[in-house]
Amino acid sequence: MNKVIYSIPNISCGHCVHTIQTELADLAGVSSVVANSVTKSVEVNFEAPASENAIKELLKEINYPVSDLNVL
Repeated sequence: MNKVIYSIPNISCGHCVHTIQTELADLAGVSSVVANSVTKSVEVNFEAPASENAIKELLKEINYPVSDLNVL
């Protein structure tokens, strides 16, 4: 099992958290997603076929791109 934590500057409210958690949870291989609007971060636990690249691409598609500073 892999775990990543990303900084997502666009997270501003509960709706953002819900959207991120719902969309990433639908990605094959993702076992848990915890987004936080206070810390503007998202923690994702996953295994294949999910990958860091696939997670980042999905976040970008739904307008919550990972910060250039990347992992917290």
